[in-house]
Amino acid sequence: MQGPLKGTRVVEIAAIGPAPFCAMLLADMGADVIRVERKGERPRAGSGAADVLQRGRRSIALDLKRPGAASVVLKLVEQSHMLVEGFRPGVMERIGLGPDTCMARNPALVYGRVTGWGQQGPLAHRAGHDIDFMAISGALYGMGDPDRPPMPPLNLVGDFGGGGMLLAFGMACALIEAQRSGRGQVVDAAMSDGSALLMSMLYGYLAMGRWKAERGANFLDGSSPFYRCYRCADGKWLAVGAVEGNFYRELLRRCGLPEALVESQWDEQRWPETRRVFEETFLTRTRDEWCELLGCADTCIAPVLDMREAPAFPHNVARGAFLEIDGITQPAPAPRMSGTPGYAGRIAAPGEHTMSILADLGFSGEEIDEFRVNGVC
Repeated sequence: MQGPLKGTRVVEIAAIGPAPFCAMLLADMGADVIRVERKGERPRAGSGAADVLQRGRRSIALDLKRPGAASVVLKLVEQSHMLVEGFRPGVMERIGLGPDTCMARNPALVYGRVTGWGQQGPLAHRAGHDIDFMAISGALYGMGDPDRPPMPPLNLVGDFGGGGMLLAFGMACALIEAQRSGRGQVVDAAMSDGSALLMSMLYGYLAMGRWKAERGANFLDGSSPFYRCYRCADGKWLAVGAVEGNFYRELLRRCGLPEALVESQWDEQRWPETRRVFEETFLTRTRDEWCELLGCADTCIAPVLDMREAPAFPHNVARGAFLEIDGITQPAPAPRMSGTPGYAGRIAAPGEHTMSILADLGFSGEEIDEFRVNGVC
């Protein structure tokens, strides 16, 4: 592994969603991530050999409720640069692995925490999921048709964009500071904060009067005829994003529609009428026929691909956007590094490296046997 984080060791306390996504990003970029699994726990839905979020790590399985288990993790912490955890506030402290304890062992440690509501605040200890964290940021309200309930964009905004990816960015920043000053710090990534941060441009547009708070009244929310998806003759969909006037004009020309529609592009009162024109037009050809006709020009269109189609799409193939590991098709590491490219490793079985990791940490054979007898590992 030759990624830019080669030589960086990360302790990941096994969790779900944004925390393993963050750890995957770090591992993809060359970090040596050791995932601390909970010994004997029944696998969650989606876990196992096909759980892409767990790729690229070594795995040690411990019963963290057993006496002595925390000492193993602290030994790892002493020899690491980062720790990632994704539990509710106070959980890590209760098992003896809170930031104060860990940073006493390693003052330069970057201690990454990702939660829904953050470490402080009235909701900090409440349960929740991506849809809830998006809800209080203003992001969820703006998604979907105006006459229907707000539609969550899968769990991409809270869990992954505003959670795991934000945590990875924060930890990378804190690592640079730790290397400069020798002092670590806690990175508190809240998915509610991250969801709000992803809305920065739109909050700016709102302040400038270029955005309305109402759903279904804005040019990027699917309301405008030039920024939405259209059903084609074969039932498949085409994404249209011809925002700029020159792209919109070219789209009209190639679709055989009157150029006079350019004059009304930003007339919101005319949008419903223009949408109907586009809907009728795109129903006259299949999705792939439209791509062949429009895709060779700057019309800002693309086929809406499902997860079975996307890996085989020519552009994705040329970019190497997807790869296959042990028969599992999955997204490739990103972004691309010109000198130290990322690398997607295999998915380890839970606890696969327990014995070798314990030996690497300097535990003797007798100590390891004692851990096994006491149910620690």
